[in-house]
Amino acid sequence: MNADVPIAELLAIMLGAVRAGAWMMICPPFNSRMIPGPVKALLSVGIALPMAPYLRGTLPSIETSEIIACAALQVFIGAALGFITALLFAALQAAGDLIDVFGGFTLAMAFDPLSLSQSSIFGRFYNLVAITLLFATEGHQLVLRGFLQSYEALPLNAMFSMETFSKLLIEGIGEMFLAALQIAGPLIAVLFLTDVAFGLLNRVAPALNAFQLGFPAKIFLVLTLSGTAIAMLPGALDAIVDKAVSAVVQLTGG
Repeated sequence: MNADVPIAELLAIMLGAVRAGAWMMICPPFNSRMIPGPVKALLSVGIALPMAPYLRGTLPSIETSEIIACAALQVFIGAALGFITALLFAALQAAGDLIDVFGGFTLAMAFDPLSLSQSSIFGRFYNLVAITLLFATEGHQLVLRGFLQSYEALPLNAMFSMETFSKLLIEGIGEMFLAALQIAGPLIAVLFLTDVAFGLLNRVAPALNAFQLGFPAKIFLVLTLSGTAIAMLPGALDAIVDKAVSAVVQLTGG
């Protein structure tokens, strides 16, 4: 049995899948190592399939050099979109790392098999809670919808604006640190005042060795007050998702 395969539509879908695959390798929560590589490849093709009508009309000329150049451009566009989103989501990890630094939990850093890096306790915990909230509130669908709009706003034959990408990259770094400080700020302030109090106590009673008592005291405060900081995560996550989708839309010129 002979089957006529529309080469143009197949190439358009494959190029769209290349962009989606590069995006999924970097963008949270789809970049998790818990999702196997073949599954990510099938998901990237599944993401590109509904956008086939838009991709077919923007396909460049069917030549080897043109297809290779377009595929390289799609990899760059997908990686750029994913990196902008991942940069904003890194604020949650940074907030947990700040709490670990001021609370003394950095002494108990362990190897994280998912990210293949050293991860502190609250940094990893905040990341897992954020991913759970993202799926529970269906925020991942909003992130996915923002990426799908890139196929319409930035078709296969469009040019990528490096100026806009550089601007969003600088703004994203600033917003990441600002969001991390807003999330971990109250708990950091409490830990700082605790250090000041133990410093004054050490001046009054040097023989008491107040700084040695400060480690268990700060650990107790972190474990006691962490519930208050975690209660701020849903609102912070909603703001981060909105900023990430807005950044993706702005980057694609939508």
